[in-house]
Amino acid sequence: MPITNQQVAGHTFLRRMYDDSYFPDHVIGRGKAILLRLCERIEVEQPSDLESLYALTQAATEEFNLLDREFVAAGSGIETVAREWICDEFCFVASAYGFTDADAEELTAGRDW
Repeated sequence: MPITNQQVAGHTFLRRMYDDSYFPDHVIGRGKAILLRLCERIEVEQPSDLESLYALTQAATEEFNLLDREFVAAGSGIETVAREWICDEFCFVASAYGFTDADAEELTAGRDW
């Protein structure tokens, strides 16, 4: 399903990770796919409140929890800087879909990275 939100469609997810050779591109690509699936789910399900949005971001966060193993296997990992960059992307998504009052910690509350 193509993304209809123009702000999201024009955004390069995880750009800062792609710019850092510590992170392997093929694993970053899987992270980008997680974020794009989150956007697709938001567009399809159209959450009406923060709790509904948080349920969607929690599912994406759990996918990133699993992805961290792939980063580690590739000699990398979701460490402090990457954690901040990924959380920034969750905040961008929330804002792009009108949830400007979303709590940054709640968006990725279930993270173990």
